[in-house]
Amino acid sequence: MRAGGVVAYPAEACFGLGCNPRDRGAVYRILALKRRRVEQGLILLAASLTQLREYLDAAAMDLMDAPRETWPGPVTWLLPASRWAPRWITGGRDTIAVRVTAMPLAARLCDAYGGAIVSTSANPRGMPPARTFAEVRFYFGRRLDDVVRARIAGLARPSEIRDAATGAVLRHG
Repeated sequence: MRAGGVVAYPAEACFGLGCNPRDRGAVYRILALKRRRVEQGLILLAASLTQLREYLDAAAMDLMDAPRETWPGPVTWLLPASRWAPRWITGGRDTIAVRVTAMPLAARLCDAYGGAIVSTSANPRGMPPARTFAEVRFYFGRRLDDVVRARIAGLARPSEIRDAATGAVLRHG
């Protein structure tokens, strides 16, 4: 990932596609693989809040009570983005979607990379998310730089997405 690679890895409910969020080319590779528009934005996954700080505006710290109660865990929060958060991650919004994972393997991947990584379900638009290594290979063949061969945590639904400013649930988990 440090060299621009795109990897698939097991997360809570499905395999995710990940890369360095600061590498525009790698992010656009993921968007092309998924047939997803950049305006939709992407989630960042981290092993700890510390790995997310550079992407969060100072105002995000005033909204951290609810996220801290759900992390680590399968809840993604929309928080105010820092001015350094890449547009190709935020989708051009003033907020950024972030999650601190409880999945040990995904957390180790973030730690090994050295920070937060992109996290989006491993599937082309209109297809169900890949829940196995075989499904990842079916969708993407050899177009990924690596696939971590392990099992997902087994949650039935993707991470819940909540807006920290309003408390609204944008996607039920």
